[in-house]
Amino acid sequence: MAKKMIPLAAMEKLMKTAGAGRVADKAKAVLRDHLEEFAEKVSQNAVKYASHSGRKTVKGSDIKLAVGHN
Repeated sequence: MAKKMIPLAAMEKLMKTAGAGRVADKAKAVLRDHLEEFAEKVSQNAVKYASHSGRKTVKGSDIKLAVGHN
């Protein structure tokens, strides 16, 4: 994964929603890196499920299957 796509501000918002009072920049970056890695793996598996079903379009059900696979 080359370019980071999820903004750090979104990571801070997620952590504050979870109850964090303050969030270090390094914590935001680490969370973003892990979430992007997870999302890439889920996406790759979802594409495989769609392809196996004879579709080019990835559906929500493919994502759900892929999340259960990880």
